[in-house]
Amino acid sequence: MTEFKLTGDYIQMIQLLKATNLVSTGGEAQIVVSEGEVTYNGQIDYRKRLKVKRGDVVEFRGEKIIII
Repeated sequence: MTEFKLTGDYIQMIQLLKATNLVSTGGEAQIVVSEGEVTYNGQIDYRKRLKVKRGDVVEFRGEKIIII
């Protein structure tokens, strides 16, 4: 489990995946999101520019990210 400290109001899903080093590039982040490999608060979400906010939970390949 990883805790990600948010500095603004939100972070876009693909930026979060890059910031937590779960993907190498923005292109890779877009692919994994569009292929349904990422869950947002327990549900698969295909929106690449989804605004992830404090209290949200994102999961990708067995890694859980909690936004604080």
